[in-house]
Amino acid sequence: MHNTEIRYFMAVVSTGSLSAASQQLFVAVSAISRHIQRLEKRLGMPLFERSARGMVLNDAGQILANHVRRSMADMKLAIAELEGLKARQQTPIRVVCTDGLALNLVPLLLARFRQLHPEVNFHLIVGSGQQVPEWVRHGEGDVAIKFSLAAEPGVDVIASFPAPVTAFMHREHPLATRDFVLSDLNAYPLVLPDQTATIRQLFDLCCRMNSVFIEPVFTSNQFSAVFGYVRNDRDAIGICSHFSVMGHMLNDELQIRRVNVEPLGQRMLQIQTEIGRPRTALLARFFQFLKQTLTEMDSQLRQRYGMPEH
Repeated sequence: MHNTEIRYFMAVVSTGSLSAASQQLFVAVSAISRHIQRLEKRLGMPLFERSARGMVLNDAGQILANHVRRSMADMKLAIAELEGLKARQQTPIRVVCTDGLALNLVPLLLARFRQLHPEVNFHLIVGSGQQVPEWVRHGEGDVAIKFSLAAEPGVDVIASFPAPVTAFMHREHPLATRDFVLSDLNAYPLVLPDQTATIRQLFDLCCRMNSVFIEPVFTSNQFSAVFGYVRNDRDAIGICSHFSVMGHMLNDELQIRRVNVEPLGQRMLQIQTEIGRPRTALLARFFQFLKQTLTEMDSQLRQRYGMPEH
């Protein structure tokens, strides 16, 4: 395939129409259309669903676009690593994660790794539980760190850690020193992530299964806001995974407690990458660092707060 055909193809993919691609490339619509048709003829199949509103990738087109994106990303990564070897320039690693992990844990991990490997730089993108694996599948991230409730297609799981739902509160809170069940939370202001978070979805499911109705006093799509609210209301209780607050180690003001409901233990923290993605030496070291460091931090926090080992 010619580079021109691929370049015109990707322009139509990104803009959604021949006319918009023409404006982006400063190339006549007829020339773009001719190259797209030539590409489809060479492949023996159409790549777009065409309509008056524009052009949308079909299944074949999506496969080609994903392959081109991966190839472009791999080429950029290889060039950057070669330049780093030649001129000691920094090598980029693209990390994607969900909101609760971006509060402290992921930045902490990236900072620690860069202390060991100053030749690397990081680009972190934060998204929802649905967006993060999609970015990995499309080659838009080199590694994902996210919570998951079930196996996800199109990703390779590098490591997986049990991430049960825990409650966090001030150390002087009445529930800070004893085990409790869901219905006990009714007596206190409850602070929750919104329904886009997997932890909220699991929590709501468990409440329905146990015929417990709890109306939160505060919800947010940002875990930093949930965390901040609990820190400023001594009566409040929030829910999280211990991984979300692992970087803080919760300081001396706050306590985490396991909620004794079996389904709340089903969530996992996963390190993911795209299936078949080539791994540079630096990326392989990063994967190994993440597995080892998270294992050590997980064990330390479980011992500190009396949580059972998995």
